[in-house]
Amino acid sequence: MRRQSIKRDNPPTIPPALESGATTLGDPHVLNDVLTRPVPQDVPRDEREPEVPAAAAWTAPALSVSGDAVVDLRESIRAKLAFALGRTPETARPRDWFAATALALRERIVAAALASERSVPNKRVYYLSLEFLIGRLMSDALNNLGLTEATRSALRELGADLDAVQEAEPDAALGNGGLGRLAACFMESMASIGIPAMGYGIRYDHGLFRQSIEDGWQREAPETWLAEGNPWEFARPEATYPIGFGGTVTLSSPEEGVIRRHWQPAETVRAVAHDVPVVGWRGRHVNGLRLWKAEVGEPIDLARFNGGDHVGAVAARMRAEAISRVLYPSDSSAEGQELRLRQEYFFTAASIQDLVARHVAERGDVRSLPDHAAIQLNDTHPAIAVPELMRVLLDVYGLSWEDAWHVTTHTLHYTNHTLLPEALETWPVDLMERLLPRHMQIIYLINWMHLEEQAKHGRQDAAYLASISLIDESHGRRVRMGHLAFHGARRVNGVSALHTDLMRSTVFSDLHALDPDKIVNKTNGITFRRWFHNANPGLTRLAVETVGAGVLDNPDLLRGLEAHAEDPAFVARYAAVRRERKEALAAIIAERTGIDVDPAALFDVQVKRIHEYKRQLLNVVETVALYQAIKAEPHRDWTPRVKIFAGKAAPSYVQAKLIIKLACDVAKAVNDDPEVADRLKVVFLPNYSVSLAESIIPAADLSEQISTAGMEASGTGNMKFALNGALTVGTLDGANIEIRDHVGADNIFIFGLEADEIRARQAEPDYAAKAIQASPRLAAALDMIASGRFSPEEPGRFRPLTDDLRRRDQYLLTADFDDYWRVQRAIDAAWRDPRGWWAKAIRNTARMAWFSSDRAMREYAEDIWRVRLG
Repeated sequence: MRRQSIKRDNPPTIPPALESGATTLGDPHVLNDVLTRPVPQDVPRDEREPEVPAAAAWTAPALSVSGDAVVDLRESIRAKLAFALGRTPETARPRDWFAATALALRERIVAAALASERSVPNKRVYYLSLEFLIGRLMSDALNNLGLTEATRSALRELGADLDAVQEAEPDAALGNGGLGRLAACFMESMASIGIPAMGYGIRYDHGLFRQSIEDGWQREAPETWLAEGNPWEFARPEATYPIGFGGTVTLSSPEEGVIRRHWQPAETVRAVAHDVPVVGWRGRHVNGLRLWKAEVGEPIDLARFNGGDHVGAVAARMRAEAISRVLYPSDSSAEGQELRLRQEYFFTAASIQDLVARHVAERGDVRSLPDHAAIQLNDTHPAIAVPELMRVLLDVYGLSWEDAWHVTTHTLHYTNHTLLPEALETWPVDLMERLLPRHMQIIYLINWMHLEEQAKHGRQDAAYLASISLIDESHGRRVRMGHLAFHGARRVNGVSALHTDLMRSTVFSDLHALDPDKIVNKTNGITFRRWFHNANPGLTRLAVETVGAGVLDNPDLLRGLEAHAEDPAFVARYAAVRRERKEALAAIIAERTGIDVDPAALFDVQVKRIHEYKRQLLNVVETVALYQAIKAEPHRDWTPRVKIFAGKAAPSYVQAKLIIKLACDVAKAVNDDPEVADRLKVVFLPNYSVSLAESIIPAADLSEQISTAGMEASGTGNMKFALNGALTVGTLDGANIEIRDHVGADNIFIFGLEADEIRARQAEPDYAAKAIQASPRLAAALDMIASGRFSPEEPGRFRPLTDDLRRRDQYLLTADFDDYWRVQRAIDAAWRDPRGWWAKAIRNTARMAWFSSDRAMREYAEDIWRVRLG
């Protein structure tokens, strides 16, 4: 295939097919041009594998903004509105304007791609994650292409408003929280700094559920983000792979002395690719996010349908499509567990087949995969990649066990995100044997060879071998997916310094002793383009005006703001930006909850997934104690606070949902009490999402990061808040420690037991009862909750929460309560000193550059993936 020559000094041109205004939504040929490059014709390939395009990471000239750009965008949007959507400006809805604008911007990403070099990169990163919480994409695309103001002008000339257009974009809720948002940040950073990469995940029809609050209770409904299509994506029906489940494994006759195994699945599902381009900063690089949709070969059993069995005729289709229907289906039933495992294997197997076929097409020899590909497993969900890659290498490409194991263990890398036992997945052996029989054969053999190697070195103690085995036999036989990922990876990384140390000393201690160099630390980061430039344009403008435009490319220049931390003029402008964001959030709160809050009050924010270890309950109990204190001394000069909560509880997580109900019931009592007035308000904002976070974070004064020490792997919300100038109140947990080290101990509020003290306290008998007895304030708050004061129609409603704290208190809320109360009153005092508060806030913003995901990606590239930046 000949390549057209490109003049580097000319701007990228729009292909004629696009210039005409014809729609490209879903056109696979366009994506072939964008996300592929020619495959050499002389490369042999396995005919059983479909031809696969290569993932792209390219360099393109930055797009300039001019009057011509406005005209071009205006006409492109007008054409898309007419020819792709069949609308006129007079009949277009906000959703139509969004789709037309997205299609016009997508063309410019395509144009940038076509103008770039198409040489195959020496090494490419493949990022496998069950979650990609990408949220809305338009603001990212506009910012990174430098087209925000040009698009605003173009839309204005057409009679539309950019803010309303952006608001019409649905949140792509393809993740549950920090894990999925981290994956999205990493993808954007890899594109921005020039790491050739492709992300792999699932194209969930509904993603994470839509949350509503009805009478204080969480209600779940499907999230319909795909109801009107996704203009950012390219459907790729030609990039489809068969994914097997169940069946049998047979042996073939020996060839050259080798017996081959053949898996005959009982069921086959098709994984169909849908690609979303991820454009980096200034449009210089673009990578691909490939999301898999589950389909069946035949959508309907026509014979059964014509025979009258209309439901049964589509049963196979429903069973297959359930795989990509919903993010994290409940696993409280056996059927739910099986669906979770089917999801994890489905996307992992499709991704492995895709990247291996791409490598063979480009390089010819599968044995060189480690030299040209690095696969990163984002937590344990894709850990099945270890036996799946082995299966492909052994059964499809015919490698020996030794060669296949070398390729696997030099290509795979594993990020652990949690020390919580329930998050370190295990699967029942009988389920694995039934659903993935060939993989269980491979896992058994890996485990046998692993344990035999220890026996050769005299390590034969039964308890020790049980601790390192891939099969846990203590409570029924289960496959330890964390152990499997650890054993099959070249590098295993934690996501904060404390978390990595605890990995070495707790959950992976015995495995770490066998390979002390395998575990490394890579502290998480966030993309400043999304969480500073886009989320807080006012503060970004202030930073540019103060330290120069270079701060947009080099966040280290933020440090220059520190010299202005006590300059009255600068502080006034910084505070004005915050006030503007708080007024905007107050309007959102009023619109969504009916609660009026004062922007002059301290905005005290805890927004994240609802989980007992994150200790939203500690915050609520302290709120009750504060309420009691205000009631007891109503004439005291209390610091006005607005307590803001948001977050979703897993549908089957009863305690977490009860915590939401308690927060809402406490809010109702507090907000309706005239004696408290505006000194304390409590708000629970429903349906927390990326776009809602972008409104909350820049308006926060106080960031609640109060997890039990040693249980939060890292956190990234803590980084987003601190970057935007919120002061952190937190335990020495996860990345809080490193944030303290960077912003300075005087600019953060730390409380509570440390991780080693937590473990010591948990070993003490009756530690919760003793803590409550020693704290009259805590006892009074718990008594008020348990008495039914906040639930008079059902007095015992919250007894499960208070009884658990009194008897068990797994997350040591009672042990940390008094110190939490102490630090909150210190925060009250600090807020009453505006000059000191704003100096601390400015220092937080100035000292957060290290927490950029660009830095994290450079560390992964150098220390783990061994890949060159573009």
